[in-house]
Amino acid sequence: MYERMLNKQQIPDEAEIKVYVGKAAFTRMTALENILSSEYDLKKELRFPFGNHYGWGMKYSHKTMHLCYAFFEKDAFTVMVQVGDRQVSALIGERMSKQAKRLWNERYPCGDNGGWVNVRILSDLDLKDALLFIHAKKKPTSISIN
Repeated sequence: MYERMLNKQQIPDEAEIKVYVGKAAFTRMTALENILSSEYDLKKELRFPFGNHYGWGMKYSHKTMHLCYAFFEKDAFTVMVQVGDRQVSALIGERMSKQAKRLWNERYPCGDNGGWVNVRILSDLDLKDALLFIHAKKKPTSISIN
């Protein structure tokens, strides 16, 4: 369940990604891209980062600043965001869902207080949680209408 696209030799195209992640996840991934495009000068790049167990994903950046990765999984996708020490204060006081609090507490540590947060996107609430972490990393440059 939720196996990632791990064949580095086979670069997936959009049609293959859509079939692999499934209709619901692809719709949410498109929504994520639309929101990020409305809030940032969005750049996206298909990548196979971090070695063989992360697999294929989309890297999203604002100009040259990395925002997050979206890793393709069977019937889902996972958004991975690195929240740095200086960005943690943006999370404090935010109205985080129970899941977002749990994900923050279970983050892979990086620096004194920051870390890597992984949000598996299975619902619209999951997408909202992922955006909370992305917005903590980099405040949107424009207001989203979503």
